[in-house]
Amino acid sequence: MRTLLLVTASVTLLSACAGAPESHSADIHTDHAHVHGDNCGHARVWHDDHWDYLHDGHLHFVHDGHVDEHVLGVTAEHPDGEAPLDASLHADHMHGPGDGHLMVPHGDHMDFVHDGRLHYVHEDHVDDHGPVMIEENS
Repeated sequence: MRTLLLVTASVTLLSACAGAPESHSADIHTDHAHVHGDNCGHARVWHDDHWDYLHDGHLHFVHDGHVDEHVLGVTAEHPDGEAPLDASLHADHMHGPGDGHLMVPHGDHMDFVHDGRLHYVHEDHVDDHGPVMIEENS
């Protein structure tokens, strides 16, 4: 059973979350009025050991009475280096605003989700930044 949470206030704080690794810090959204949970309408993205809700280009993690804003880290599974894809994969479209693909924050940039992979539009090509697990949540 999932617990739905409603948090209201008007301040955003930067804080380390209890029980998280020392390297983990997150913007805590104390003014986040939307209730994330089953059937809230936002897709879920698997992040380390939990699900984050993808909300307007942000990853939201609900726990301990608040909502954290997360970013997929740059890791061996989600690299941010040059990894050009075969141009034929994007012969029918190039990623951009309104293309219908979800966008996920990754490191210091945004990636498009395309067939379970993170795609980063870079100069005149698209780089593969690894797999991503997404669940629709309508």
